[in-house]
Amino acid sequence: MASPTVRRRRLSAELVRLREQAGFSVEEAGRRLEWSRGRLNKMEANKWTRPDLGNIRALLDLYSVTNPVQREAVLTLARQSREKGWWASYQDVWRGSLAGFEAEASLINTYEDLRVPGLLQTEEYATAMFKGGRVLEDAQIRRRVEARMARQSVLHDETPPTLWAVIDEAALSKAVGGSAVMRQQLRHLVDMSAKPNIYIQVLPDSAGAHAAMDGAFTILNFPDRSDPSIVYIETATSDLYLETPEELERYSLIFDLIRSSALSPELSVAHLTTLIEQPR
Repeated sequence: MASPTVRRRRLSAELVRLREQAGFSVEEAGRRLEWSRGRLNKMEANKWTRPDLGNIRALLDLYSVTNPVQREAVLTLARQSREKGWWASYQDVWRGSLAGFEAEASLINTYEDLRVPGLLQTEEYATAMFKGGRVLEDAQIRRRVEARMARQSVLHDETPPTLWAVIDEAALSKAVGGSAVMRQQLRHLVDMSAKPNIYIQVLPDSAGAHAAMDGAFTILNFPDRSDPSIVYIETATSDLYLETPEELERYSLIFDLIRSSALSPELSVAHLTTLIEQPR
């Protein structure tokens, strides 16, 4: 689908390109349009919610973008950026743009060290995870679980992304929600690994120290070359998105290294099956 989250990011990059091509600094462009300080900075940094078409037209005029095809392409991008994805209905529980990026990603590489990746969690496991935080009321937990289950629909779309998940064995040994919930979660991982677009690898304890000891992360790659890859890192209080070539290269290398240290997808399924059969 055309994700407005990705379109806003692309629109911001295009505005930077057009300004630099026209030879304006951010300060000079803002002064010419008599805008308040920081407005253009926010637009170019993708710190907006719904781009204003009048502002976009003003920038196109300032930058002497007169070709009607080019102008319409930018305005179409702005219109798509103003649309709302289904995830907008969960703004009360989602603080970031992860679902919007996942909606248009073609490849999602994710590493989790202490929990099962959100896209692969069962409803019962997710509920137990949120309850374990001991800060949410039951109604808030139900709302977050509902949002997480809705987010997983991306894996079942007509053209779903490829999901490659490396899961540390430590995440699989924790009896989140109790033995029955954990056994069900492990079975779900086995079932999901049978899908042609999903690869699951277990990083065993026997691997020892490895390249991702600093923690979990996700790399999202997009089908359009004009949309650079992005690294997503979740913390207890915020979401971090890394986009520089150096950051992307570093995390891509880390993922390649842990993938090579992990059990193969086939051996990982066998290991998960063994864990299911173990008494808990």
